Amino acid sequence: MPALSVLLPCYNAAATLPDALALTAQTFTDFEVIAVDDGSTDATAELLHAAARADSRFTVISQPHAGIIPALNRGLSACRAPLIARMDADDYAYPTRLEKQKTWLDQHPTTALVACLVEGFPPEQLQPGFQRYLNWMNSLQTHADICREIFVESPFAHPGVMFRKAWVEKVGGYQDHGWAEDYDLWLRLYLAGAEFAKVPETLLAWRDAPHRLTRTDSRYAVENFLRAKSHYLLQGPLPGRDAVFIWGAGMIGRRLSKHLVRAGAPLAAFIDIAPGKIGGQRWNRPILPPEDLPAWWARYQSPILLLAVATHGARATLRARFAGLGLEEGKDWVAVT
Repeated sequence: MPALSVLLPCYNAAATLPDALALTAQTFTDFEVIAVDDGSTDATAELLHAAARADSRFTVISQPHAGIIPALNRGLSACRAPLIARMDADDYAYPTRLEKQKTWLDQHPTTALVACLVEGFPPEQLQPGFQRYLNWMNSLQTHADICREIFVESPFAHPGVMFRKAWVEKVGGYQDHGWAEDYDLWLRLYLAGAEFAKVPETLLAWRDAPHRLTRTDSRYAVENFLRAKSHYLLQGPLPGRDAVFIWGAGMIGRRLSKHLVRAGAPLAAFIDIAPGKIGGQRWNRPILPPEDLPAWWARYQSPILLLAVATHGARATLRARFAGLGLEEGKDWVAVT
């Protein structure tokens, strides 16, 4: 049995697959690659089979096109090692990636998943929003950092993680709920008490291209991320609360609250600073100015505040403001955007 398995789903990736197949140059060598060809119609299958002929560590699984989630689960079931590194067919792993992530897991037996820092490439194609996301994601390096902002966005690049297979099997593998399968998995691991970590080094080059699933698949749309967040907020931070306040009555707060109200969450009020919104209502709940929050907060035994303001830099500013009100992040309030 190899020490670790690399799970590599592929679909019509012939143009970029050679970058991913540079795995053969890893400094750690005791691994297998489980490559799942998800019904490609280009030369992907030929490239994978050529890699398998050249290197016995490669196993190719072919299936009719079914999508990323069936491909991941098919590959997951075939992985023999207790540690699994994810890889995508259009990215590039630095030569020391597997060695450094495996070393981390060997030295930290309570860690369920270890990621790494990530750089975007090629530089000429990087979109400003993608770079901002990378900067935010790379800033979350400890378990506490990751858990603090896990409801903001996915804190990991999926092709840059290594996890213990037993943990992923424990929470049910990859699941299809109509939103991003990787973010869904991280949230289920989080709620199950998994410990996260990041090797504080750049070990993955993550391709930014117009054809990425995050740009073309509706599962990665904002509305579906909000559906995912509300689903797991209702399972994690919200049970036992007698009041939910949403800071931000704009588009994000309105759309998030829709899902929460439909599920029966005890939404009490919105907080906003826009004069045109204050005094109005959303879902028959009042929109209050910030100075009214303490009095409303005192009415309840176990309230929680969800920060739903997407303005760049707002989270840092409001974090200081909430601290001044005596609100503890993770206990009294949670950032959701």
